[in-house]
Amino acid sequence: MDVTDSDVLAAAERWRREGRGVAIATVLETWGSAPRPVGSRLVIDAEGNFLGSVSGGCVEGAVVSEAVEVIAAGAPRTLEFGVADETAWKVGLSCGGKIAVYVEPVD
Repeated sequence: MDVTDSDVLAAAERWRREGRGVAIATVLETWGSAPRPVGSRLVIDAEGNFLGSVSGGCVEGAVVSEAVEVIAAGAPRTLEFGVADETAWKVGLSCGGKIAVYVEPVD
């Protein structure tokens, strides 16, 4: 099943109405080979539940962990992953590209 941006944004709205802490992660930039295009989104709640994709699965775990922290702190942050980044190898971004992901809390 393909998840659309509309699905991600609808889930964010629904989860906020349910009283959950929510963050949205959005791909800002890509360089070289990247699994998802600019604008791809992932919605995450404070418990680590998520919907959507920012990397085709290779860095979602790291983004979800960071998003939980963003929700708790209430402050956005930009994350970068790339083939030269040791963290990227640990999370599986071995495609040779780089991505920048902006993670922001949803009020």
